[in-house]
Formats: sequence, structure tokens, C-alpha cells
Amino acid sequence: QIQVVESGGGLVQPGGSLRLSCIVSGFRLPLDYVSVGWFRQAPGKGREGVSCISSNLDPGTYYGDSLEGRFRISRDKAKNTVYLQMNSLEPEDTAVYYCAADESRARCNPAEYEHWGQGTQVTVSS
Repeated sequence: QIQVVESGGGLVQPGGSLRLSCIVSGFRLPLDYVSVGWFRQAPGKGREGVSCISSNLDPGTYYGDSLEGRFRISRDKAKNTVYLQMNSLEPEDTAVYYCAADESRARCNPAEYEHWGQGTQVTVSS
């Protein structure tokens, strides 16, 4: 059974940092052959790509507009976990953050991902 479980959200002040974790399990292939992405959805807005790391079959990392300098995605194959390090957080980063995974050579479009976690709330406020 495929499972995608996020953790690490919370309340942080502007300028602060958070690290989100996504544990992925149940796939036939090891983690480095699974595409994993972080997406977010703010109230009243659509779901947008934050950062994604593709399967080694077509390797690449992707970041949403103007996020690459503040956010960093990484993968720990031994722990079946993908991390999203978020620095210099701004109130505009407030959203529910979702992790998604897929065995395809996905990039960073939500429509490419089949398996989703339940989301973790990130609130940036003083």
C-alpha cells in the first residue's frame, strides 16, 4: 500500500525557517526512482508547485517562481524521506503544504502526481 505522509508544519515568524518531511512508502522502486513533489495551496488559490525532485530515470529538481533561493529540496533514500527546507519565510508562504509522489518521470505539475499526503499547515505570522 502506497503511503505519503507529511510532517513539520507549524507557526513561524517572518524571516524564520521550517523543515518539512515527507515519508514515502509502498512503491515498487526505491525512492530515487520515484518523483516526489511539494505543492501548496493558500485559501482561495489554486494548488501550485513549490519544489519537486524527479525520478533518476529523468533527473532534475524544480522550484516555483522566486523560491529557489529560499527553499531547498533534498532526498534521503535510506529513510524514504524527502525534505523541504524553507528559509526566510514570508507571510505569503502561508498555505497548506502537500507532498505527492509518482512512479512516472514527473516534473512539477500537480496533475502528474497520483499519490498525495493529507497536507501540513504552514503559517507565517508575527
